[in-house]
Amino acid sequence: MKQFSLPYGQSTVNIEMPAAGYLGSFLPNKTAFEGSAADLLWDALQHPIGSPPLKDLVKPEQKVVIVTSDLTRPCPNAIILPPLIQALNDAGVPDDNISIVIALGLHRKMTPEELQKSVGDDLLRRIRVLNHDIEDVVLVGETSRGTPVEIFRPVVEADVRICVGNVEFHYFAGYSGGAKAIMPGVASERAVKANHSHMVKEAASPGNLLGNPVREDLEEAVDMIGVDFILNVIVDEKQNIVHASAGHVYEAHRELCNRLVKEGMVTIPQQMDLAIVSAGGYPKDIDLYQAQKALDNIISAVKPGGVVILLAECSEGYGNKTFAQWMASKTADEALNDLKENFVLGGHKAAAIAKVAKMMHVFLVTTEGLFPGEMVGITAVDSWEEAWQKASKILGESYSYGVFPLGASTLPTLAK
Repeated sequence: MKQFSLPYGQSTVNIEMPAAGYLGSFLPNKTAFEGSAADLLWDALQHPIGSPPLKDLVKPEQKVVIVTSDLTRPCPNAIILPPLIQALNDAGVPDDNISIVIALGLHRKMTPEELQKSVGDDLLRRIRVLNHDIEDVVLVGETSRGTPVEIFRPVVEADVRICVGNVEFHYFAGYSGGAKAIMPGVASERAVKANHSHMVKEAASPGNLLGNPVREDLEEAVDMIGVDFILNVIVDEKQNIVHASAGHVYEAHRELCNRLVKEGMVTIPQQMDLAIVSAGGYPKDIDLYQAQKALDNIISAVKPGGVVILLAECSEGYGNKTFAQWMASKTADEALNDLKENFVLGGHKAAAIAKVAKMMHVFLVTTEGLFPGEMVGITAVDSWEEAWQKASKILGESYSYGVFPLGASTLPTLAK
């Protein structure tokens, strides 16, 4: 027998599986940085890609806004922001001229306690920190695909815009990070809906930038407002920073995308009958809205008609009201057909799950009693034991399987 410990919320789930049929445990190969995160970040800030350093970009009298991620992203703001603020101070920009905007997209606002934990006590006392407001936006223009570029007013009105974020695979934008902090990060609901409507197209897939309509549309939108500088990172499963890149909004971002391809894509010998997947623990599984990304990443690893067991605590439930309504009330076919007829934000996540459910059996191990047993074709259960009991009836006695402890950060590719 083989034992595995899989992240689940802020703890782990321990499971035991037969040695027969085991294809491997697949993890991103993120190279550890020898030194402190502060050194890594400072080096990136002093040697930006495709851009002069901040001291040559900003002027003391300018209003600077830093747009960064909310608590649903594994972006260690309390570590990233201090050296960035220091670089601005060194360039002569006083604290009073700096604002930090939390890019919520369509997520809930962060509480004062969460903001304190996110940015740290010192910065919260010194710097203005505010949640993005989807109602307080300015129309900047419209993309060639028809997306209204409506951006949070304080971001539009700033003299200098800096984006902070972490880069990982994204199930329809190719990668997170870069310009995504602005669109959809601090955009209106109408803008987010228009941009995300392109996710149904084939090129909108994890790890793909070439011809990706979502990425092209959001970057066209960002070009209309302009981003002066970014500081992006790649983190490991413990949210330790392993790579950092600063500078031009696209060039510095692509540097980390290329690194992620080398370190986050894992080669599997063959498609398997069973994939045992953890979303990666908190905050990757803070809610089902976020945990879904692990499910989307892993589908290429599983044979059609095979089984996926996804472990995700989902302490905050669904994470989106519309998503909850679709998940609880629609079949897989209804979710897919309804999205084709009318793109609905939140519904798009349910349709993404339904698409996987049409291809294979999915069992979700999650918080007891949180979800109905059946949702758009997947089955929610209260324990690993219950999931395995149901899965084993489908698999029979002979099957192949693999384990993906960090499903949201892992993109499997076939050896051939």
